Amino acid sequence: QVQLQESGPGLVKPSQTLSLTCTVSGGSITTNNYYWSWIRQPPGKGLEWMGVITWSGKTYYSPSRQSRTSISRDTSENQFTLQLSSVTPEDTAVYYCARCAYYSGAYCGLYEYWGKGTLVTVSS
Repeated sequence: QVQLQESGPGLVKPSQTLSLTCTVSGGSITTNNYYWSWIRQPPGKGLEWMGVITWSGKTYYSPSRQSRTSISRDTSENQFTLQLSSVTPEDTAVYYCARCAYYSGAYCGLYEYWGKGTLVTVSS
């Protein structure tokens, strides 16, 4: 059973960089053909896809936030990390990491496993 766990600060000041780590257990982030994603849900809004890092380390980001987003990985720790720079209060959200089984065109066809999510509040 694959498990994902988000960790990071719950409060970030405006203009700073948000950094979250997803620790994966029960499966390797380098296993072929899996995609490791970051998704967020602002209060009262729907899910927003942030980006993904593939089993081979390639990254893809949401066009609307590409200039501020970076996803990296530490294969020795079986973790992948989201960094979002120059945050504003509009970046306040519950952030989730998830494993995508496959892509259908530009969209994930199936999110198999999710972390429980972590609330990040951007406020001074």
